[in-house]
Amino acid sequence: MNKLELSSLYQLTMIRFRLFLREPEAIFWIFIFPILLAVGLGIAFRNRPADVLQVGATTTQLTRALAADKGLTAKTMDEAEGTHELATGTILLLAIQTPDGVAYKYDDTNPDARTARLIADRAVQAASGQHEAVHARNQLVHETGARYIDFVVPGLLGMNLMGSAIWGLGFSIVEARQKKLLKRLVASPMPRWQYLASFLLSRLVMLVIEVVAFLAFARLVFGVPFRGSLWQLAFLCVLTSLSFSALGLLVASRAKTMEAASGLMNLVMLPMWILSGVFFSATRFPAVIQPVVRALPLTAAIDALRGNMLQGMNLVQLMAPIAILLAWLAVPFLIALRIFRWR
Repeated sequence: MNKLELSSLYQLTMIRFRLFLREPEAIFWIFIFPILLAVGLGIAFRNRPADVLQVGATTTQLTRALAADKGLTAKTMDEAEGTHELATGTILLLAIQTPDGVAYKYDDTNPDARTARLIADRAVQAASGQHEAVHARNQLVHETGARYIDFVVPGLLGMNLMGSAIWGLGFSIVEARQKKLLKRLVASPMPRWQYLASFLLSRLVMLVIEVVAFLAFARLVFGVPFRGSLWQLAFLCVLTSLSFSALGLLVASRAKTMEAASGLMNLVMLPMWILSGVFFSATRFPAVIQPVVRALPLTAAIDALRGNMLQGMNLVQLMAPIAILLAWLAVPFLIALRIFRWR
């Protein structure tokens, strides 16, 4: 055996790698699940022609006027029937002929219904002979990088890096503590820091496969752009993984049972799943909680990944999220080293 193979850090790292490969469930959730999620979201939010909205009208004349617009399909019904159709969601809007004009009955909290109201009124006004004061025409743009799938892929990548790091470290450490393995390891000549560092090193080995497989799929199947430097993207992925690994180490530093570890991990990750902008922009949340949202490591990771992939930003331009990730790497890891329970 050479000197490297005699190293306790090397042996501990290889053990972590072999144990991971023996868990088919972990392989599914880390490698296959994010790809399946990207496929589902890519199909659901794919580029497609504008929807044709279902509306109703109380007179044949109104029906013809509405149906003249390609964005609407209309049928004639009385007001009672139309009200029922609105309540059941069959139509989005009912146009009612009144002595002084037209009344529109619809749910203004429904975005599709508000769109139907604008299109319906435009069609009615056009049928009455009204002409546009200013000629307008459309210039449609379907640019790669502006699609929903382009927006969500960096979010899914960040979420996957968080889950695999926290769950991977947390469960492994707590399981070893439950089986009294930590107690035996602490009695060996092995430096304690090497045991904890082996988890971080094993994450780096799996990170290459995890990130390359997911991003290659996103690129080949959906054409997701990589506008920034690839080596800088790799750096952001490594930093993100190490930051969440340190957080997972902290969460597992005192937990004695798998149930306790699971509860703590969900407590840590659930706010980030909701607040960090995985599936929609984090700016949607009120301004009063924006400082908290921006301080979360997943928010910083996703902002950095989107900035690199979609906007071509370099590391200097991404210093704010990088600083947040570095803080989440250093502080939890140092605290975990101090409070870690071996028994």
